[in-house]
Amino acid sequence: MSAAHPGFSFLVCPDGQLLRARMEQLLSSFPPASGQWERHVYWGDEEPSPRFWEQLTLQGLFGAPRVVVVRQANLWPAAVWKKVSHALARPSEQCWPFFCMEVAWDKGQPKIPAHIAKLRCMAFADQQGWIWRQDGLNERAVKKHVLQRSHEMGLRFEQDALEQFCASVPPDALAIENELIKLQLLRNTAQDAAREKSQAESHGADQVPDQGTITLAMTATAPWNPECNVFDCIRHMEAGNLTAVWKELSRSQDGDSLLFSLLALLARELRLLWQLWAGEKVRVHPNEAAFKKQLATRLGPSVLAECMSTVMDAELQVKSGRRSPSQSLDYLAARMTDLFAAGRTRA
Repeated sequence: MSAAHPGFSFLVCPDGQLLRARMEQLLSSFPPASGQWERHVYWGDEEPSPRFWEQLTLQGLFGAPRVVVVRQANLWPAAVWKKVSHALARPSEQCWPFFCMEVAWDKGQPKIPAHIAKLRCMAFADQQGWIWRQDGLNERAVKKHVLQRSHEMGLRFEQDALEQFCASVPPDALAIENELIKLQLLRNTAQDAAREKSQAESHGADQVPDQGTITLAMTATAPWNPECNVFDCIRHMEAGNLTAVWKELSRSQDGDSLLFSLLALLARELRLLWQLWAGEKVRVHPNEAAFKKQLATRLGPSVLAECMSTVMDAELQVKSGRRSPSQSLDYLAARMTDLFAAGRTRA
């Protein structure tokens, strides 16, 4: 008999890929008594539908066990959360709700909206150990994450290749996952070629070649190499030079991976610019400190807010199916260039 799963779970992390990985880990730890979990996904930027409330509260002995996932649940207003908290007071044994709080962190704490943080369901979940908190990846955590995922995927890096890879990928779990999958395919192709060569040279004998490692040459195929610098893109955007922006971005052959990596890095850069504009003390490379400070001052809060909104909208358009990744990338590059150029004109 399987152990009882938590009545509901809160996943607090700004990185969607880390959220999904944690949820999969929890679901595998608490398999349903019979069958498989039936999954239903909702988004916090939309009013919850009657179907959501039915799936959240429906009681009964029959029916498939279900997982109800709410992405960006932090966007729901107080009135919705008050109703959710009331419903969670009597959780359904057949339903396991996951509420994803995809919020930024500040001084080691997640910035959960006050109307959610003070709810009784949050306090109860904290007491039960039903809240998972992770502040996402940063430059210092990338290597540890890469080593962990590489081990799980059966990948071995040459030391130089590992350092090159960690320096080339953004601190975004989805972008890292996509690049590791590509390297896994390259490794498998190299293994197949080595096996065929070994069999041909030994006249058909079944000799197993070396398992293979990820080499420096393999990591050089990743689109996010050190030369593809997002801040260089921002410099071109600020100058209103869309041609130069595309020249920089064209180093990538994978538009899907490029978009989400770019979104993550742009969001990070915009947060930094906002902090600089607000006069906060942030760590900036000495060679870039003056330029970034001037850029933040020149753009001001209005343009920076529009830029942040553009980044969020570009991601939402893809996730909602309204645009393809390549279409969203076109929109992002053009819109950001216009906004930065407008900020320069007003300065």
